Amino acid sequence: MLGTAFLLLNGLLILLLLFTFRTRKKNEPPLDLGFIPWLGHALEMRNDVTKFLARMKDKHGDIFTVRVAGLYVTVLLDPHSFDDVLNDNTNSFDSTHIRGQLLKQIFNLQLPGNYPTSERKWMEPHFQGLNLDRLKTSMNIHLTNVMLKSFESCSPSEWREEGLFELCYSFLFRAGYLTLFEMKDDVAAIYEEFRKFDNLLPKLARSSLKQEEKKMVATSQERLLELLSPKCLNGESEANSWQQSYVQFLQQQGIDVDMQKKAHLLQLWTTQCNAGPAAFWLLSFLLTHPEAMEAVKSEIRDLLSLQDTSLQRHHLNWVEGASTPVFDSILNETLRLTTSVSIRREVVQDKILRMANGKEYRLRRGDRVLLFPFLSPQMDPEIYEEPEMFKHDRFLNKDKTVKKEFFKDGKQLKDYILPWGAGKSICVGRKFAVTTIKQFVFLLLTHFDLELCNPDTKVPPFNQSRFGFGMLQPDGDLQVRFRLKRTQPEI
Repeated sequence: MLGTAFLLLNGLLILLLLFTFRTRKKNEPPLDLGFIPWLGHALEMRNDVTKFLARMKDKHGDIFTVRVAGLYVTVLLDPHSFDDVLNDNTNSFDSTHIRGQLLKQIFNLQLPGNYPTSERKWMEPHFQGLNLDRLKTSMNIHLTNVMLKSFESCSPSEWREEGLFELCYSFLFRAGYLTLFEMKDDVAAIYEEFRKFDNLLPKLARSSLKQEEKKMVATSQERLLELLSPKCLNGESEANSWQQSYVQFLQQQGIDVDMQKKAHLLQLWTTQCNAGPAAFWLLSFLLTHPEAMEAVKSEIRDLLSLQDTSLQRHHLNWVEGASTPVFDSILNETLRLTTSVSIRREVVQDKILRMANGKEYRLRRGDRVLLFPFLSPQMDPEIYEEPEMFKHDRFLNKDKTVKKEFFKDGKQLKDYILPWGAGKSICVGRKFAVTTIKQFVFLLLTHFDLELCNPDTKVPPFNQSRFGFGMLQPDGDLQVRFRLKRTQPEI
């Protein structure tokens, strides 16, 4: 009996090795299979993707193929060579299937194959021209109201203590939700459920939830789908609103009501998951680097001396169009240090990838390609001196203009940070996002006193599970206290 079991086990092992064995062919990238059949490097990559890819880069260079849970992933870390993937005109790369798998895994959402292209075509006009201006104005009004409302139950001059991450996420989520979804009654409940869902989303995407976590995610999703049921279907939304337009778009795509609700949850996460964390990191760096805080405040003082602004004047026109090179440098530095985007493509036909150094590599149909800008270019010491350090003037020229020229191997980089992606799939709403973060930070610094509860507190480390999901989130928080300034505006 034991002998039979042993033979069966050996047979299964041999079959596993035969079906997962692969050798490197001529002109293919270096191949690293790992020691575990089929799984390859999956566990190491899941535990700390940055450390793993840095080790592979040291071992193999800027391009290599690794085995990950039965898939073969070619990792490209030369930013000069990204263009051949991001702007491929041979139809060799596709992201639709990968995106569809993630949407089904996370949101139980299935959309038509042409949906990404159609959605982008629908979305672009909403984040351009007059529509963009309306969104910015609405966001500023809601930000002001949400921040003022937090002091309704206490004296305006009374100090409040809170975690900075919760403060930023709460304010920006609520204002962003009111701007796009326009349903005021349920915003507190939606935020509470959204945070539960967002906290577990990386585990959900990686199928690593524990049993209790599965129940929690399912409950939060069910509650969110109920709360997000589009009111405009019942005639309750304003005409020509963002949400009404989105529902009409979904209906035109032939998407049923159940999938429309799930698509709304996707849009809620996509539009609201990054601004709060980005503002948290920026303010964390300012609060822990006094010279950076003073530089930003000096820039704001110069703007205030030229403009009339009050908390009652909702439209912060002084932010719009104003030259803010110091703030822009600090935002770029924040995004460089804290944005972790994974750009993934499926190779749908054999492809010759041409590197910037002249070398050519053959990519196999069915494989995946991964760009990981957090490691390269954003943390490359050849591009950025002491890349792990925060330097508020890193993106400033000597004449105080914004620095846009960075070099690697003696050549100027086209993309030196990629917080919004790049190429054909670059984020449509990036201008709105930048303005939103600027509005929030300027409003907070001009109308509120803000300080660390403990001046010696350090910026918390990253939550490792968030790598690859856009803005990183902290493992911990910074305790701060804040209050309304006695004189408005003042800095």
